[in-house]
Amino acid sequence: MDIKKLSKKKNEGVTSLPSEERRKFLKMGFAVTGVFLGGSVLSLTSVQEAQGQRADVVPTEGQYPFEKHYAMVIRQDRCVDCERCLVACRETNHVPNHHDTWRTTIQEKLTISKEGFKEAIFRPVLCNQCNRPPCVRVCPTRATYKDKKTGIVMMDYKKCIGCKTCMSACPYNARYFNHDRYAVDKCNFCYDTRISKGETETACSAACPAQVRIFGDLLDKSGKVYGYLHTPDKTIWVLRPETGALPNVFYTNF
Repeated sequence: MDIKKLSKKKNEGVTSLPSEERRKFLKMGFAVTGVFLGGSVLSLTSVQEAQGQRADVVPTEGQYPFEKHYAMVIRQDRCVDCERCLVACRETNHVPNHHDTWRTTIQEKLTISKEGFKEAIFRPVLCNQCNRPPCVRVCPTRATYKDKKTGIVMMDYKKCIGCKTCMSACPYNARYFNHDRYAVDKCNFCYDTRISKGETETACSAACPAQVRIFGDLLDKSGKVYGYLHTPDKTIWVLRPETGALPNVFYTNF
């Protein structure tokens, strides 16, 4: 892309925001980057801090104009860190095999049980396909965008100039720089490699032997995702709710 032409483009990036809000997003992005260099999503938010009321985290019918509204429910207590999901993701989406490149990962946190024993909590993390994605709002070239047909946050690699601003803005540290492609990459729910070809599950959800990851359409009332999110008296939470990003990856322990 010709950089000189960028100034003529109307975009939804950070420059289109009011100055005060723009400063907030940039400040948040740099702050998150600093935190993640020495920590993780788990170190920032406990289950109790992360969860909100069901009405606060689950979108209502007709709230968003997507033809399909793809989302994922993660049954966190079932994860045993077997990493089959990670292998399946790398192989399916051709993710470079480096320690800092991933579309999905599993984070571990040690806790102390009521009996005084150490227990490990394993939390799968990926792009949360936010309804108000900070990454989209700061991208100067509109290389990342919210797809209105699927509700997935997509990447247009040809438009990416490698500025990495979106990586700084992501509350989940769920973007990486692909040096082979010279563009930022992220999870897109395997849309290019599986879902657009008729598959009904992502690579990670299909590979999981414990059915930790449940993928589906929020608008499908007969689907598993809708069922989990609308089961009465069950706790549903999201990561980093304080950012106002409105994620479409939901966590539960049932």
